[in-house]
Amino acid sequence: MSSPEARLFAHALYEIRVLLAGYLGSANAGDPAVRRAAHLAYALHDEAFAVMEGRSVSIDKAVDKLAIVDAMFGERYADRFRG
Repeated sequence: MSSPEARLFAHALYEIRVLLAGYLGSANAGDPAVRRAAHLAYALHDEAFAVMEGRSVSIDKAVDKLAIVDAMFGERYADRFRG
């Protein structure tokens, strides 16, 4: 079961994903930083939902999803979580 802290952050990430949904997609001309935030939240929303429900999450799979966002935007989010 996940901790109350983990559920709090997961719920916040899930809500951020909902709020930023309009910034998803490669054709979106919105603010680049907001687009990156939208794609990060979208990449992890399934994991956030799992934590909210008390289910386990594969950190490796989640980091692989961050790597996809990295490829889209030339970032290094996944590297920050890899040991």
